[in-house]
Amino acid sequence: MNPAFVDYHTDPDGSTHDDLNGRMIVKTSVDGDSYITSVSVTATQCIDTRSRQLANLTKVFHRTYAIAVSSFLCSTLAWAVSCPVAPPHVTSEAESAFFHSDYDHAAELFSQALQAKPNDPELTSGLIDVLLKQEKVADADALIQNAIASHPESPILQTSLGFVQYREGAPQLAAATAAKAMALNPCYPRLHLLEMQLWRLSSMFKAAAGELRTAHLLDPSDPEIRVHWMNTLPIQQRISELETYLASPNGQTPDDLRRMRLYLESLKKSAAQPHKACQLVSSDVSTEIPFANLMRDGTHVRAFGLDVKLNDHSARLEIDTGASGLLISRSVAKRAGLEAFADIEMGGIGSDGEKTGYSAYVDSIKIGKLEFHDCAVDVLDSRNVVGDDGLIGMDVFSNLLVTLDYPMRRLDLSPLPPRPTDTVAAKPSLETSGTEAPGTGPHDRYIAPAMADWTRVYRLGHNLILPAALNESKIKLFIMDTGAFTTSISPEAAREVTKLHTEDSLTIRGISGKVEKVYAADHVTFRFANLRQTANGAIAFDTSNISKHLGTEISGFIGITTLEQLTVKIDYRDALVKFDYDPNRGYRPR
Repeated sequence: MNPAFVDYHTDPDGSTHDDLNGRMIVKTSVDGDSYITSVSVTATQCIDTRSRQLANLTKVFHRTYAIAVSSFLCSTLAWAVSCPVAPPHVTSEAESAFFHSDYDHAAELFSQALQAKPNDPELTSGLIDVLLKQEKVADADALIQNAIASHPESPILQTSLGFVQYREGAPQLAAATAAKAMALNPCYPRLHLLEMQLWRLSSMFKAAAGELRTAHLLDPSDPEIRVHWMNTLPIQQRISELETYLASPNGQTPDDLRRMRLYLESLKKSAAQPHKACQLVSSDVSTEIPFANLMRDGTHVRAFGLDVKLNDHSARLEIDTGASGLLISRSVAKRAGLEAFADIEMGGIGSDGEKTGYSAYVDSIKIGKLEFHDCAVDVLDSRNVVGDDGLIGMDVFSNLLVTLDYPMRRLDLSPLPPRPTDTVAAKPSLETSGTEAPGTGPHDRYIAPAMADWTRVYRLGHNLILPAALNESKIKLFIMDTGAFTTSISPEAAREVTKLHTEDSLTIRGISGKVEKVYAADHVTFRFANLRQTANGAIAFDTSNISKHLGTEISGFIGITTLEQLTVKIDYRDALVKFDYDPNRGYRPR
């Protein structure tokens, strides 16, 4: 029996194809055996796709570096090669322990095997997977650096290095490493999984879909590839695949398994009780909405919010780019007459872990002149949400251009520029379900000519992530978070550039409760986008839970003490932002 193949060559007969990321997927049959063929990236396509990835990933770091690496990519990808689909794999004892989530035993078994076969690529890759699940990122880095010194031409090790770099918060390095691995062997399935993550990070959703499809064609049994692939399926097929996935060992952490089971129950309820899509019913699209003050006391404003009506019941929700969708308290939900639809968990800043809640559907949501019908909201099972009625993530306006005009204390909403491929203008909706690529997609990031000078940022879910240089040296990733009371930094990142001191007088609370340890950093200069800000005594606290959840190292938050001085323009669809500073305009910081 011949193996199936993914064949990277020019299609000789012009067969119909599925064009995703410059590859044509063609299924044929030879001598009764199934084959899968695909067109490789030509030199021209390479410039159009690979260089875009590096431009997206490295423009904010160093322009000449991006050009150099893009040239390397394009010089190494214009060839053709046939790739065998991964055959059924006999699971080793170490792999079995990993799939059963017994990470300590798996690490022990992989380590024992590596003593007999030092720096073996497959064994090293397996142990790195275990270490990353255990959040032992430094150990994984040390292991891969040692192994790759012995086997620099191993595509398996280069791919593992890319995953470690991605987890360390260095996607620009991961992209260059993925390029080297692709030149060594474009057939390695997990390399395409890495490429998918890199494309998705830069809002290149169509390109990411192509990489995921290739990864799944090459190795449909890989559990990590499968879990991403399942999320692309129609709801009934997704339910079936997820049930099968959860019924067998898959290597997921207990927390992830719990979330998957909650997600499965939510999918089943959505299939049994389908709801209409959230839609704008008012005639207005462009609008200005004044900020509502959230007071610390009778005279001091601590944050800004929006006045919202849920089923004609008023609530004041804090503007929070660090939150997703609409999150309201149990008391607000009760006033609006909302009924629980599905159980959920949510978390954030704090040391108390996940909090319980439920999703619900609202008949009518009014925000300024805008009215939306049949929209989902999340409800925290608590009297309030960190002292407020709730939070409104600006990603709810993903289909619109968002301007947070802090100097003038207002929110401006207007239509996004249409993509060249758009045939019908999309009617705005309220994106309360946290979708990553709004619209009919998947689409790649589009930069309209009028937005050429905007800053490209990373996006994971609702989070907009800014690369920032610390003290003009270390580059780290920070979440843009209007709900954070100040710009902050993780203790680990702070120690790399300055001194750190315990700060016992300050209490920080988030959705997940109180932060256990708070520090102050002596002197940190943050440089991001077109801005530079120096902070003496910057607040520092642990961000490891956020990093674990997002799968990449987050070194802090660009908070309201920075953002309230700016006019912040956001295109969530394409992950673009623009910061304008005018010291003579509007209100000044409180």
